[in-house]
Amino acid sequence: MKNKNVLFITYAAAIAALYTVLTCWAGALNLASGVIQVRFSEALTILAAFTPAAIPGLYIGCLLSNILTGCYMQDIIFGSLATLIGAVGTYLLTHTRKDGKWKFIPGKRSMFLAPLPPVLSNTIIVPFILAYVYGYEGGVPFFMATVGIGEILSCYVLGLPLYSALLVRKDQIFKA
Repeated sequence: MKNKNVLFITYAAAIAALYTVLTCWAGALNLASGVIQVRFSEALTILAAFTPAAIPGLYIGCLLSNILTGCYMQDIIFGSLATLIGAVGTYLLTHTRKDGKWKFIPGKRSMFLAPLPPVLSNTIIVPFILAYVYGYEGGVPFFMATVGIGEILSCYVLGLPLYSALLVRKDQIFKA
């Protein structure tokens, strides 16, 4: 039991670190924040399909990224909450409860559903942050389009190949 806890924390920490590094890299390319966002790190949200450790890892990674990239406090809180909601949604859509335990459901259905919760949560929450916290011009519907497109690029275009690559070795990589 102790080793499982250590492994869970290690996975979460590694995912948080990777999310933070990828977001800072996207920030250096001016893609991590603003009206048009393509956070490469959002591709990692599919990791919640493989391990529950991804849920706190993604949340902490997003929280750290938002702090390090100079986001306003409301963005730090609600932007990170959008990623947390997306990660929980990904886990729930790709798992079933059986005999008191959550079991992963592999297959095409899970693969195409896994990126959907982060796309939806960020497309719904982040535009309000852009409009009302940062005061960008363009309006919430416009921001929903720009954030949604960025999330689709990150979560589907980058996330699905990652999902496919990990699916083959999921039992060797994700032991917790």
